[in-house]
Formats: sequence, C-alpha cells, structure tokens
Amino acid sequence: MASAYGVQDAAISLWPDVIAGWKIGLAPEGFRAAFQTERIAGPIFASAVQIDTTGGPFVFPVFVDGFAAVEAELVFRIGSDAPADRIEWRHDDHEGIAALIESVHIGVECAGSPFAGINDYGPAVTASDFGNNAGLLIGAEIHDWRTRDLRDITMLTKIDNVVVGEGSGARIPGGPFAALAFILGHTARRGRPLRAGQWISSGALTGVHVVEAGQYAEADFGEFGAIACRAVAFSPDLAPTLRA
Repeated sequence: MASAYGVQDAAISLWPDVIAGWKIGLAPEGFRAAFQTERIAGPIFASAVQIDTTGGPFVFPVFVDGFAAVEAELVFRIGSDAPADRIEWRHDDHEGIAALIESVHIGVECAGSPFAGINDYGPAVTASDFGNNAGLLIGAEIHDWRTRDLRDITMLTKIDNVVVGEGSGARIPGGPFAALAFILGHTARRGRPLRAGQWISSGALTGVHVVEAGQYAEADFGEFGAIACRAVAFSPDLAPTLRA
C-alpha cells in the first residue's frame, strides 16, 4: 500500500488540478489481511465536483472501454483545518471529529478508470489510480445531522429505474465516523491533512453499481432527497481535465 500511495502522490503532482477532497473506499475482504488495510483513499479533483443547484439530473463522463460505477454516499464538508501533527484518530471520538465538520450532504461518487480491471487486483492497484475516483455529485444538506445517528439514514440506488441496491449509514464498518477517523489520520500521515472547504465521501452505502454510457442512475435518500445522474461517453470537450 505504501508503494501504491507513492504512485498516487506522483500522479497528484502531475495532475493539472487541485484536490477538492478525498474519497474513502473499502478494500475487498479477501485482500485486507495481505495488504493490512480495511480502507483505501483517493483524491477528488475540483473539476470533477458537481453541486446540485437546479434540481435537474447531473451528467458525468465515463470511460467507454474502462470502468465506471455510481455509489450512493454521505458527503462531509470540512469546516476547519485538521491538525497537521495528529496522525491517529479514534473512531469513537465523535465530538472531536464532528467539530471539524461544517455540513453533511447526500451524494454520489462517480467511480471511474481507463483500466476496466481496476478492482480485480486488490486495493494497491485501486489506490494507485486515484482510488478509482472520477467525480463527486453533491446534493441536499442533511441539516439535523448533529442530532441524529448517521447510521440510521437509509437509501436505495436505481439504474434505468430498476433498484440495484439498498443500504444505510450502518453499512460502513464502524459507521461514517469510523471512515472519517481513517481519512483524518491517513491524510495527515501523508502530509496532506484535511483542509477547510474539502469534501469527503464516506464510502459506498448501497454497493458499487457498474454503469455504461447512456444509462441513468438515481440515489434516493428518502426524506433527504435524491440525486439523479446520466452517464455519457467521455470526450475531451466535455471534461478536459479528466483522465483520457
């Protein structure tokens, strides 16, 4: 994993964009012992972040011969810089973690890579390619998140109006705050502590759902709203800073 993140750091230094946040993902269970990790991380670049201001469906590019998927997620907006010298965070330190959060939103991570087999060879391959992140779609704010248990929030995902997955915040091992504890420590150890204004995607809540260009997907968070999106074939004119 150290080598994989070395590759990721080298790619970040070459990429013509700024980091707007980080995605969190789970390593496949069969690889966790060998790689000594439960979770992986990848950068989310500013040009690939879309915020819902119209209520209409998002459009996101996919690599026609690569890998593409949608993942319903909770998205956290960081409100204060994390301490650079703190590299360990307890998953049950809800008060300390919550103090860094400005808001929580419903969201969809757009997973994507030119390499169709990115998830087939273990977490090191996935992490080396920006953690398989190709975008983040941000929807409505969950205004009362401080007074509720995020593990109780439920959602479902549809592709072309067919339900393909259901889940809740409890699907994340240890809950969303455990994922946040991971990314706080992980980024600090890499010399990239979380900064105010960054977005953090929690991890897939209904599963990782493969999509192809032309398909329509929707993540329905019930009382908190829904996010609709349509996959389109990547072209340089559509998103010039995405990987080609």
